[in-house]
Amino acid sequence: MSAVIVIPARYASSRFPGKPLQALTGATGVSKSLVQRSWEAGKSVKGVDRVVVATDDDRIEEACTAFGAEVVRTSSGCRNGTERAAEAISVLGISPEIVINLQGDAPLTPHWFVEDMISAMQSDASITMATPVLKTDADALEGFRTDRRNNRVGGTTAVFSNEGKALYFSKEVLPFSDKTYGPDDETPVFHHVGLYAFRPDALAAYLTWPEGRLEKLEGLEQLRFLENGWPVNCVEVEARGHVFWELNNPVDVARVESAFAKLGIE
Repeated sequence: MSAVIVIPARYASSRFPGKPLQALTGATGVSKSLVQRSWEAGKSVKGVDRVVVATDDDRIEEACTAFGAEVVRTSSGCRNGTERAAEAISVLGISPEIVINLQGDAPLTPHWFVEDMISAMQSDASITMATPVLKTDADALEGFRTDRRNNRVGGTTAVFSNEGKALYFSKEVLPFSDKTYGPDDETPVFHHVGLYAFRPDALAAYLTWPEGRLEKLEGLEQLRFLENGWPVNCVEVEARGHVFWELNNPVDVARVESAFAKLGIE
């Protein structure tokens, strides 16, 4: 089954302008840009035919070309990564069976998160759009709560049915719980991993719908599917001791670099 990873990367960002070019220092003191580290995460995935960076910015294109990435230019009119991924596939003139949107702000994405999502789609032809979810531990949940108390977005949470069908995604911490969880406690909160896999018909349908009300309010592109009655499958993945954190705000730079040090990522 042919699969292509597209990494959307835009320079403009209300919370963190120039984020893709933010330098991140690894465990050995090596500094690489966020977009390079995200590209390297994509290249580590098994069973993928191609990894490309999609951008509308000269600075990002030049940086990506310098470290050897394939780059596709997309328009500045793309409102989110899913639209940019769809346009990238069109510009490239290819028709992969699965298109993976690997967010450019998630350099700590383990390769098995992507592989598990692809495997789920390979084993069930009815799944046309999938995204991974990761159960939070006590530390991760407290990090989300701390960010929200300080009016920051620490991550996105997901709630889904017993069959794994998404019910809602939010930048708030859902479901609500005022309980304090210990290190060995199981929490009820799932972290939505910023990663999506689509079959071509799902991407094509997405582009026919206007931006949704909830999508706009939350700033979450995947809500457009739910608002139009399109099923989104949540694939539960395991951390396997791997620290996972997205880079949403400048304060996250230290968190991500700390994770690199802990995991021994150069």
